Amino acid sequence: MSLTLEGITLTYPDGDGRLTALDQVDLHVPVGTTTAVIGPSGSGKSSLLAVAATLVTPDDGTVTVDGTPTGEMTRGELTDLRRRRIGIVFQQPNLLPALTAAEQLQVMATRNRRKALELLDAVGLADQAGRRPHQLSGGQRQRVNIARALMNEPAVLLVDEPTSALDHERGAAIIDLITTLTRAQRTATVLVTHDRSHLTAADAVVTIHDGRLRPA
Repeated sequence: MSLTLEGITLTYPDGDGRLTALDQVDLHVPVGTTTAVIGPSGSGKSSLLAVAATLVTPDDGTVTVDGTPTGEMTRGELTDLRRRRIGIVFQQPNLLPALTAAEQLQVMATRNRRKALELLDAVGLADQAGRRPHQLSGGQRQRVNIARALMNEPAVLLVDEPTSALDHERGAAIIDLITTLTRAQRTATVLVTHDRSHLTAADAVVTIHDGRLRPA
């Protein structure tokens, strides 16, 4: 299981021309490893995640998820691929207020409570399974967010600025959790972060600037 982006170019309409968001990007993330992506605002980080998640189709290039090229897939096939093989951890947890921590995970996989409780235990929240979002701290909500993304045992895990709303200590704990689960769950993880102090936890670090990717 791995993630590979080859020759990815992505442009958007910009007045009479087009703006290049990604410029011939190549990225390979092996199974069980975490690649951190850093770069200034507007550099292409969000576009990179969107293409990797198959939410946006690039102008050129190939996205391969778990050995499967996605370029010729239909919209329905891509939706199924995301549901089965791609986990996404958004910057904000966006948990459903009425659901407990365990239920947040169960809705991802036909209400598989045993799996939900196993993942909550893996993220250190076994004793919080019955609590709702307002009863959890910011760090605990982000842990539920991570566990939810892993519910369907994805091949690829895409993580967008998971520590932006946390202090340094809680942020470091979240990064450590992500890298630990990446190895344990055998995912190929892309971690977008603004905090360079967390980069030592990653297996590889790349920078993106004006849509171009290069080793850090």
